[in-house]
Amino acid sequence: MNLYKADKIRNVALLSHYGAGKTSLAEAMLFDSGTIKRLGSVEDGTTTSDCDPGEITHHMSMNLSILSQEWKDNKLNLIDTPGYLDFAGEVKSALRVCESAIVVVCATSGVEVGTEYVWSYAEEKKLPRLVFINKMDRDNADFFRVLEDIQSKLATRCLPVQLPIGAQADFQGIVDLVTMTGYSASTSGKIELSSELMEQAKSYREKLVEAVVEVDDELINKYLNGEEVSNKEIFAAIKQATVAGKLVPIFTGSALRNVGVSSLLDAINDYLPSPVEVDTVLGVNPATGDEEEIKLEAGAPLSSLVFKTTADPFTGKVSCLRIYSGALFGNSQVWNANKGGMERIGQVFTLLGKTQQVADQLSVGDIGAVAKLNLTTTGDTLCAPEHHVILKGIEFPQANLSMAVHPQTKGDLDKMSTVLPRVCEEDPSLKVHRDSDTNETIVSGIGDSHLEMLKERMERKFGVKVNMETPKIAYKETITLPTKAEHKHKKQSGGHGQYGHVLLQLEPLPRGSGFEFSVKIVGGAIPKNYIPSVEKGVNEAKNDGVLAGYSVDDVKVILYDGSFHPVDSSDIAFKIAGAQALKKGLAQGQPVLLEPIMNLNITVPETYTGDIVGDLNTKRGHVLGMTPAGDLNIIQAQAPRAELLRYAINLRSMTQGRGSFAMEFSHYEEVPAHVGQKVIAEEKSNGD
Repeated sequence: MNLYKADKIRNVALLSHYGAGKTSLAEAMLFDSGTIKRLGSVEDGTTTSDCDPGEITHHMSMNLSILSQEWKDNKLNLIDTPGYLDFAGEVKSALRVCESAIVVVCATSGVEVGTEYVWSYAEEKKLPRLVFINKMDRDNADFFRVLEDIQSKLATRCLPVQLPIGAQADFQGIVDLVTMTGYSASTSGKIELSSELMEQAKSYREKLVEAVVEVDDELINKYLNGEEVSNKEIFAAIKQATVAGKLVPIFTGSALRNVGVSSLLDAINDYLPSPVEVDTVLGVNPATGDEEEIKLEAGAPLSSLVFKTTADPFTGKVSCLRIYSGALFGNSQVWNANKGGMERIGQVFTLLGKTQQVADQLSVGDIGAVAKLNLTTTGDTLCAPEHHVILKGIEFPQANLSMAVHPQTKGDLDKMSTVLPRVCEEDPSLKVHRDSDTNETIVSGIGDSHLEMLKERMERKFGVKVNMETPKIAYKETITLPTKAEHKHKKQSGGHGQYGHVLLQLEPLPRGSGFEFSVKIVGGAIPKNYIPSVEKGVNEAKNDGVLAGYSVDDVKVILYDGSFHPVDSSDIAFKIAGAQALKKGLAQGQPVLLEPIMNLNITVPETYTGDIVGDLNTKRGHVLGMTPAGDLNIIQAQAPRAELLRYAINLRSMTQGRGSFAMEFSHYEEVPAHVGQKVIAEEKSNGD
């Protein structure tokens, strides 16, 4: 592939709800550009972008895919992204390095929840975009109904620059509203328009011209004075309005029949910005913490961002990156500004799905990949060794659904600890940690499909079989009354016996105080050298409470008296005495269970607010406050962790995927008696 200057490059993210035909559209674009010689299909698992075995099996994209191609003297780096909400992290990664986006909407389904999400992500980034209404040849396809849907749910600035000729089985082609020319779906040649369609096209063209002339004062005056605005001026105004975010041009066609795809490729060249046409890119100097402007110039020092990492047991790690200044050459050295270390670059590649095409260099504005970096992970900045800079990383969606991961065999146990971090490196929206309270490995993702694909990937790529189960709740135990307890450990068995005698005072502490041990021994009742053994016994015993074996918290233990034997006393004797005295004290202090309480920030459309509040009441939760935000409500609430284990799935179901939430630990609280009895009974039955 030729080397392109930044003004001849387009980095475009392809976005949609699951099933709108994104991947088929990407395949048709590759075919029209001559990058591939044969059209693949999602059903057959032969598309260029869905190259992962899991994607082929499930007929859906799960990873972003970079599809570099050439179209009319420009280079297009198209990034096909998953449409399923569980893989939103891939969408965020793609949008971080693209200057624009194409949102694909199905002509039968219209705007779906996934469309609304990807639109909001593009809005956050203020990305210029196009809309492509796909599947005009399908049953129930209705361009004008979907247009209305787009304008009401997404933005009124979405205006057609094309209209379809017919629909469903009668879909015959498209009308270009700028040139007022009709094109045949079967031959791509020009066709004559009926008088009815011509009138309709004139009406929509008028709306388009009215919207785009606003970007140029001269054009407005010309238009208001009734002068003819030329097609060339309209093209230029569409470009200006699109880049400024004042217009979202709508195109239409059928990806499977390859109708309207070439004109969409033309529109990418004509209307979407190159890297040099966007706002200034800022970086941070790691030494001073000061912001500095990144110059998008070939001669400037290198700065690049790694936005995707793939791990393969055979080919190793591949890091996909975007060049923001300078150039990246093969057989060179670069500085990882986040990790503070040097990385050696072997070969550099451009990507076409899983196919790596060796390049001499990646120039400013371009997207490509390098292999086998040691330090580098997703979100890291690779820069020139002589000019250190850190670019803003990627904000991934919060992983709110957690599962405990258990290996199926001992062999899987040995490999799991190394494989899990590697898989999470591929997808930073997955989080993994070890819960010290329950001794479980916990992996968190965006939804159940996200975690199911993780399980499949571990087995397919690395041969590690795991089971995923609902995590245990880290309950704790405490006392509600102060009490005193005594234990004398006395054993005689020929020769030296064992003797340790301790008296403990137990006091409940305020929530969140932790566990305290103090000593108030007077008159040397217990020699000082045995006191650490008593403390050790107490600390070991507190990990196994008397109600259900949970660790003890919010208790102060005071060692205030005891006795010893000059011959038979020993460290082990006092350790046992300390542990047994604590257990007695806990049993006498009216013990109760404590459970973790979580803070929730739930964002939902206003229409669902009542349902969400009602559901929280059934989960022993309570609402702390509510903040309106446009058509949304942000509900602040608290609820027990035990009630929220599948809340990510529940909320999605209750709000048809339109609700989101963030959750964090708040505090521990006493479990209601009837709930506590069930927990204790369940724990005892598991123990039996």
